[in-house]
Amino acid sequence: MGRFAMGRPEVVLNGSDLTVDDIVAIGVGDKAVALDASALERCRRSRNFLERQIKAKRVIYGVNTSFGPMCNKIIGDSELGTLQVNLIHSHAAGLGKPLEYYIAQAVLTVRLNTLVKGYSGVRVELLELMRDMINAGIAPYIPECGSVGASGDLVHLAHMSLAIIGEGQVFHKGKLKKAGQALKAEGLTPMKLSFKEGIALMNGTSAMTALGAFALFGARKLLSLSCVTAAFALEIFGGIDDAFDEDLHRLKPHPGQQRIAETIRRLYRGSSNITLREEMHDRIRSEEVEGTYFETSINVQDVYSVRCTPQILAPVQETIEQVAVTLSTEANSVNDNPVVIPDKGKVIHGGNFHGQSIAFAMDALCMAVAEMGTLSERRINKLLDRTLNEGLPEFLIPGTVGLTMGFMGAQYVATSTTAENRQLANPVGTLSISCNTSNQDVVSMGTVAARKAFKAVSNAKHILTVEVLADLQALSFRNAAGLGKGCRGIYEQLARHFTVYDNGRIFHDDLVKFRKLLFSSQLLDDLSVYWDGGRTP
Repeated sequence: MGRFAMGRPEVVLNGSDLTVDDIVAIGVGDKAVALDASALERCRRSRNFLERQIKAKRVIYGVNTSFGPMCNKIIGDSELGTLQVNLIHSHAAGLGKPLEYYIAQAVLTVRLNTLVKGYSGVRVELLELMRDMINAGIAPYIPECGSVGASGDLVHLAHMSLAIIGEGQVFHKGKLKKAGQALKAEGLTPMKLSFKEGIALMNGTSAMTALGAFALFGARKLLSLSCVTAAFALEIFGGIDDAFDEDLHRLKPHPGQQRIAETIRRLYRGSSNITLREEMHDRIRSEEVEGTYFETSINVQDVYSVRCTPQILAPVQETIEQVAVTLSTEANSVNDNPVVIPDKGKVIHGGNFHGQSIAFAMDALCMAVAEMGTLSERRINKLLDRTLNEGLPEFLIPGTVGLTMGFMGAQYVATSTTAENRQLANPVGTLSISCNTSNQDVVSMGTVAARKAFKAVSNAKHILTVEVLADLQALSFRNAAGLGKGCRGIYEQLARHFTVYDNGRIFHDDLVKFRKLLFSSQLLDDLSVYWDGGRTP
């Protein structure tokens, strides 16, 4: 167990196996990090090879040359360390609010994991300091704005690097402190950088990857909850089971569609609220007037926001799975420049720092999150609109209509954030602007895309929170007793925290409480516990 691990489970970083869940857990402090011994040996070989190259007077970009379009400026041996520090000072030029401390911790973690792969030519002492900073809870102060995502996250990672050399600010034990002060408090010594180490720290995609990990983590929770609210909608409105029939979805076999339909079927299985196809036929026949045209009181099909949920959430499910693959690949990649490959005697100049893969993944995630919001917002409207809600009270008001407004105000939150997320769904990964005197002539904007996705996820949590409260309010009026096994288990968990809204308190307080319950706990992370043997989390 490492010096600062404090009994927490450790994730052993080797440059190959870091997962999105690990990134999040380390960021929030639930897990510590350790360094793989064989990976450290690769790092030593990489450093030793690079040292030999420098002694042989090889010209290597960013090691004994300046940077960007000034790469034809050769730097003398006595100034190689100064070159690295100057790079950090000049690029620590971010603005805006700082990234949340847990995201900054994740940035440091992802950067450490990429360096541990052993192809960056940095010293083991640097890696050990980064490990100790993470485990001691020293999170760099990183302004949110500044990266074009092309030569990696230069500005964000420059601010990260300041903390490593004992400059700038950090978050430590809940307070903003000077980096040198926080390091000293933990018995750590700031790093005096040698050649290659500044550019190795800065030249990569770690900020966009860490942001993306937290966005994906939230999107997964949203998708799980979206299945729950879809099943609740069916239960509340007595929906028709045809739309979720297994044979129907075999005929349009998108994997995401089949998984979503199966999840919702399992949630409502055993329900006495759902209208079965044969029951619908029997009920219609009971109303039939022989020999004449007649209009049945029974809906033959549900609205799209209920009936088409598997088809709508299919690309959402598939996008989330693909984004996970992209983030995992990036987090476990060598994404700096130049790359040192001692076993083949190579120092290669390339562009692995470019963030286009993350940019496209984050733009796609924004689209997926926006679609979940649209689906939720339409179901909220159906619950509140007396012309659509099939006999529920207008705005789900218990009491005197007009004197109390019920969910009227809460709907505005859902509708406005749905509109905002639709705007955020516009891609930014295709909006390259040439910079760096046209050296970086095609840039990814990957970090902008990741910030956008993180914001979209936060917005969507507002929308789904409103829907869950509306579902619980609707179930207080009807159909709660007949819920299917899965829905009933979830309803019982949520109902412990729910009180029917009657205008006697400020709605904001209910929203805050339920948003935290739904998204800051593991209550709905694994829906199978609600239908598999009747267990509860």
